[in-house]
Amino acid sequence: MAIKEAIILAGGLGTRLRESVPDLPKCLAPVAGKPFLHYVIDHFKKQGIGKFIFATGYKSEMIETYLKSLSKDISWELSVERTPLGTGGAIKLACSRIRDQSALVLNGDTFFGIDLGKLSAFHGESAADCTLSLKPMRDFDRYGAVALNSDGSIKSFFEKKFYQNGLINGGIYALRVDAFLKEVFPAAFSFEKDYLEQFFNKRRIFGLVQDQYFIDIGIPADYDRAQAEWKQLIHN
Repeated sequence: MAIKEAIILAGGLGTRLRESVPDLPKCLAPVAGKPFLHYVIDHFKKQGIGKFIFATGYKSEMIETYLKSLSKDISWELSVERTPLGTGGAIKLACSRIRDQSALVLNGDTFFGIDLGKLSAFHGESAADCTLSLKPMRDFDRYGAVALNSDGSIKSFFEKKFYQNGLINGGIYALRVDAFLKEVFPAAFSFEKDYLEQFFNKRRIFGLVQDQYFIDIGIPADYDRAQAEWKQLIHN
């Protein structure tokens, strides 16, 4: 079944980016003249997402104001955390607004140009509880690495350090909502540390490699890189 609903995590404090963008949530940081969130929404709307749920907290009202300015053909809702819930708690809260069996989950400050059709198909064929979108990368130390078994299930997660090459978690997931909601967690928890890294060998957690454009604007250097690369993409 094609995935039609998406949860976008948009509640981050953006502390590392404040020197470049002091007054905005990270996802609204201007890139090539438009809020970064514009590019995320546009890509996944074209990929077939019909409903967006924005998991917000920090400066939620600014995100709501931006969303109200968009054209009426975008269906969206807010899922507002009143106290910080971590990525896991934010996703779990937003999952209560999902109607389908599986949803797309992604970060509002990261763009990974995956093919959603391929992710949906693999997720369904694998009967997965969660499917990670993995990006091949060379010479990196900002991210941990992920290893797969021959069937595409997650074999292991590795800590952040320098890697000459490897697969990173691109921060986009196909998540089986009903199964995730049955898991028992504290109110605030990390999706990555407390769910993925603790359950990858206990649940059906898979990874699909897609070598598509990837940018995470969480630090000033990569925010500056996004500015340059998006301007070039737009002008071409």
